[in-house]
Amino acid sequence: MTKRNISSQRVEIISQALPYIQRFHNKIFVIKYGGAAMTNPELKKETIRDFVLLSCVGIKLILVHGGGPEISEMSKRLNLPVKFVDGYRVTDKATMEIVEMVLVGKVQKDLVNLINVSGARAIGLCGKDGCLFSAKPIPTMKKFGYIGEVDELDTSVLMTVIDKEFIPVISSVGADRKGQNYNINADNVASAIACALKATKLILMTDTPGILKNPKDSGSLISKISVSEAHKLIKKKIISGGMIPKTKAAISSIKSGVGAVHIINGSQKHSVLLEILTDSGIGTMITR
Repeated sequence: MTKRNISSQRVEIISQALPYIQRFHNKIFVIKYGGAAMTNPELKKETIRDFVLLSCVGIKLILVHGGGPEISEMSKRLNLPVKFVDGYRVTDKATMEIVEMVLVGKVQKDLVNLINVSGARAIGLCGKDGCLFSAKPIPTMKKFGYIGEVDELDTSVLMTVIDKEFIPVISSVGADRKGQNYNINADNVASAIACALKATKLILMTDTPGILKNPKDSGSLISKISVSEAHKLIKKKIISGGMIPKTKAAISSIKSGVGAVHIINGSQKHSVLLEILTDSGIGTMITR
């Protein structure tokens, strides 16, 4: 391909983006950020710049981040066991301290700094900051430690932050009314926030392309699917494994008023921009 053709292709992509930028100006997007997009240093920088670009064109971003690999690495350094049950981290008292230290004290601050040096302004929060959200234990997980879910959420805290044109960067750590800390799945936090704010979009960044007709064939991506169709694929076990909780979270979010949910492969460069600002997209969009 010649330089002229490459330049022409780039201009075409920019031209495609304009109507989407106009449509989504001043709208709220909640992004669950994790996986390879956060662990690969170069990809991380590029992804953060993409977030800043969306913010610069007037989209109100809220980031909820993961950090599982970093938590596991720190646990191993301190000779603590790393165990999972049904995708949840077994979280005893010592592990809970590591979860908070790593997510709130390290991962979150690194992301805030990257956003700031990329030209936007970010503020780091967890559930305990401004009583943003409280936590409660997941009944079926009690015997595996301090594994929780969002209980109550105060949207006024987030609205104050985003109305001042800051990007909130949220760690999935919260406390119950007695002050006990809980480790909460980041997908759960992102979904709860998107539902409470009736966000235009909830974007789940993963290490998979999206929902596949054939889980063994990455070329069988379903680019758009309704809630009812997604239910059918779960029943038929076409959607399986780790994609089940993400799809169920997406379905719940749509039913609670979120405009659309996108499941995308964050390991692909510029995945968020390609999904949101182009006609074809790159992942799966779930709608009503």
